[in-house]
Amino acid sequence: MLETALASGIVSMGADVLLVGPMPTPGVAFLTRSMRADAGVVISASHNPYQDNGIKFFSWDGFKLPDDVEARMEEMISSGVTEESRPTASEIGKAFRLSDAVGRYNVFLKNSFPRHLTLEGLKIVVDCGHGAAYKVVPEVLSELGAEILPIGVQPDGENINRRCGALYPETAREVLLHEGADFAVSLDGDADRAIFIDETGDILDGDQVMAISALDMQQKGTLKGAGLVATVMSNLGLELAMRNAGLEVVRTQVGDRYVVEKMVADNFNLGGEQSGHILFLDHNTTGDGAITCLQMLALMVEKRKRLSELKRVMTRLPQILLNIHVKERKDLTAMPKVSQKIAEVEHALAGRGRVLVRYSGTELLARVMLEGEDEKKIRAMAQAIADEIHAEVGG
Repeated sequence: MLETALASGIVSMGADVLLVGPMPTPGVAFLTRSMRADAGVVISASHNPYQDNGIKFFSWDGFKLPDDVEARMEEMISSGVTEESRPTASEIGKAFRLSDAVGRYNVFLKNSFPRHLTLEGLKIVVDCGHGAAYKVVPEVLSELGAEILPIGVQPDGENINRRCGALYPETAREVLLHEGADFAVSLDGDADRAIFIDETGDILDGDQVMAISALDMQQKGTLKGAGLVATVMSNLGLELAMRNAGLEVVRTQVGDRYVVEKMVADNFNLGGEQSGHILFLDHNTTGDGAITCLQMLALMVEKRKRLSELKRVMTRLPQILLNIHVKERKDLTAMPKVSQKIAEVEHALAGRGRVLVRYSGTELLARVMLEGEDEKKIRAMAQAIADEIHAEVGG
């Protein structure tokens, strides 16, 4: 329904539409560039339940639109400005179905994997979260020689991200341990993020993937910007690992678009988020779970090391994240008791940890994140801050 409505609106303004069907978000970014389109559009709930669908836009170069451009678009739509130039008759656009979209993306992905390497001999669990990658990612890994154990590949329009995919890597972990697989990857619904599980069942997040990738790229001389770009949510352990290697970690606010903007502005080619959005700008213009998966597998094969060995380059500090349902996003500085408790916690950490309190950009949630050396202690500190927030604006 949303696809039909959106396509109808676009052609009514005189533009042509190429419909590609279910396709990973990074696949649309790739197609927008490769087909020299003026824009790319994705209808997606990303990692959320199916009813949370939104619309993502890419510009002609495959990058997500800046906040101010999206705000201007919303303003034009709500003000009715677009009605003033609506074409009629032969001037309206046309919609076409692009039948080989998945095949084009498949070839693009395989071209990112070194030609002299193969995945033969590897048994891989692939959890597609009943999402957009249900066909292309198992197909690509299989064609590169791996034995695939696919799960989350039967989307029905409502089961996307339901107890599977990047937010529930435990599902793939169970299959990996039961089947004795070498590696598992859990993708979210639109496949722009990936979480990995090593052969022992240990779950790796985006911070560990960035650490592994940065050190390998540094060794090969392909790392740009003397480090990487991460968000304020990335573990302090990532910063320490990079510092030991003479590299820097530049932090941005949460959101892969802000990571990309910083990467482009300062000429970095590696960045991402703890949640599994990893950006290899030498390969794609946005987070791409399939590209990230292929980069990790290429490293394993090339170095002849298991993922459990590669992950040793970084030690994660204990990190606690609490989500508090709120009825409004009230300014934290306007809540004296909350501000006071945050200040007390920061003083108690004495520079040997971090505290970050922010609101979710998509849900009515306040997020409290603490890092430190003693997990039990920082959990109590995080709960104390969470209690003050709940007392003030809890929903």
